[in-house]
Order: sequence, then structure tokens, then C-alpha cells
Amino acid sequence: MRLRIKTKPEWLSLVLSQFDSFLLDHALCERKASALAMSLVAHYPDKTQLVKLMVDLAIEELDHFRQVYALIRERGLVLGPDEKDDYVNKLRSLMRKTSEEYFLDRLLIASIIEGRGTERFSLVANGLEDIRLKNFYMQFYKSEARHHGLFLRLARNYFSPTVVESRYDYLLDQEALIIDSLPLRSAVH
Repeated sequence: MRLRIKTKPEWLSLVLSQFDSFLLDHALCERKASALAMSLVAHYPDKTQLVKLMVDLAIEELDHFRQVYALIRERGLVLGPDEKDDYVNKLRSLMRKTSEEYFLDRLLIASIIEGRGTERFSLVANGLEDIRLKNFYMQFYKSEARHHGLFLRLARNYFSPTVVESRYDYLLDQEALIIDSLPLRSAVH
């Protein structure tokens, strides 16, 4: 991962003090990740490698949602409606409009989102005292790291390394500015 800035320590303190809110947001993120994978399948059915990998990813992300939802139910919580994710929306606003550029940006932004999730799930796992929850979040940390790499490999498969690296560097710089500008919340992003 090449994130330009680390998550502030205050974020973890907030998450640990409002863990139920974090858990509810985590469930929504997993559901949205599954939907994103299927959206890529729908928009790029001719890209057979992408389709295969995104179908597998959609199933994995939906299983993650199932796991988080089971924990939500166990804790007596109820899912809420979708909430706007300023972090994701600000990243998505950077997507260019032409077909090929838009495709590249979707892959790279997905990689960055998964990269930030990797960092944050690691922080949560290491910050939790409950061994069961710690192990639960270590599994998510490992999955997010794989997904981060998956989207970056796909970008490199469909575009030249020079184009990918140049755009990825730009988007990573922008992601750092976005992270730094947003208020801290008990949420994945």
C-alpha cells in the first residue's frame, strides 16, 4: 500500500468508543463492495478476466456482509438506511468521463478504497481487546489487502504501467487531501 498519509490515532479512539456505529457502517461498506463488483461485471461483460474475478469478489464481499450482519444481530442492533459516504463520493468525483479513463479510474479508486480499508481494519484489529473481535477484524484486514492488490493488478492488466502509475500517484495524492479534510467518524471511511 502506498497511502500518502496514515489515519489519525483519534480515529481509532472514536471507533473503539462507538464500536456499534462502526459495525453498522462496516456492514454497509461490505454490501456496497459486493454491488460495485457486480456493477463492473454489468458494465464490462466483454472483459472476461475482470468478469470472473469480480463475480468471485462479489460473492466474497456478500459473505463478508453476512458475517458482519450476524455480529450486528448478535449485538441486538438493526441495520440502518444507506448513508452518504463523503470519502467515497469525493474520490468518485475525480473520475474522468471518457470510457477508457473512467474504467481505469474505477479500478484505481477501488484499489485505494480497499487500501484505506486495509489500514483501518488493521488498526481496529490491533486496538480491540476482545480476542474474538480482534481475530474477526484480522480476517477483514487480510481480505482488504488482497482486494487492494486485485484492483491494482487489473488496472495493470488493461492499461500500460506508465499510465497506471501516473494516474495512481495522482489519485493517491488526492486521497490524502480528502482524508485530511474530512471530519473523523466512527466509520470505515
